Amino acid sequence: MLGLIILLQMLLAVLYFGRVGVIVVGISIAILALMYVWISRHTLKDKYIQLTREEMPWLYDSIEKMANKAGIKIPNVYLLDDYIPNAYSFGNSVVLSVGLFEVLEEEEILGVAAHELGHIKNRDTLLFPMVVYGRYLMILLATMITLLSHNLFLKVLSIAFYILYEMERIEFFKDREFKADETAVRLLDRPLSLKDALEELKYYEDLRTHVKDSALPGIEPSIERKQKKSFMDTHPTYDERILRIILESEGISIRNILK
Repeated sequence: MLGLIILLQMLLAVLYFGRVGVIVVGISIAILALMYVWISRHTLKDKYIQLTREEMPWLYDSIEKMANKAGIKIPNVYLLDDYIPNAYSFGNSVVLSVGLFEVLEEEEILGVAAHELGHIKNRDTLLFPMVVYGRYLMILLATMITLLSHNLFLKVLSIAFYILYEMERIEFFKDREFKADETAVRLLDRPLSLKDALEELKYYEDLRTHVKDSALPGIEPSIERKQKKSFMDTHPTYDERILRIILESEGISIRNILK
């Protein structure tokens, strides 16, 4: 759906502005692609410490086990030198802040890591940046059409496409968070470890409210979620996630009994 909305917005620009529209769309896509490549290649510089098996064998071995269970390549694991509890993923890498190890037990840290493996398994580390860069393109085209077009209907339609994209984007991100949680529950030896981690991390939300450390646009810290609901929230609350994790865990237990 998101891709279709972008195509419709590009079509409006091309149909109204003709060759100029084609050039603007082409240049915009090229610039965004270069931004993506540049950010991807400079993500790891001076920010993270790569974890080895010798340094933390219990974590490395558990992530390797879960990756094999998920059928994905064993990810790189990095430590972020930050006291604030945080975790996120990009490419085939998982980042865990030092702060996580200060406030969570080992099983809870594995729950957080499993959630990030869920993002990798579900290809979110590829999809999220595409959605975010798609948003940049939508903003650019909507602005161009609104400012330069003399057709009122075209302006309204372009703005409507942008609003529709925002609504779909929000729902997309929420859905992918739930899917990552569901995947994590299936990967963990103790499915409720992620629930326990989220319950503990709720108490540290005030510390993380103004801290965003995103390796790539759209790959925001996956456990950093505001509890106060707003229309523009792109992620579910802790309570919503915890409830679904409990239900998924109970479902797994029932299926195991019936086998």
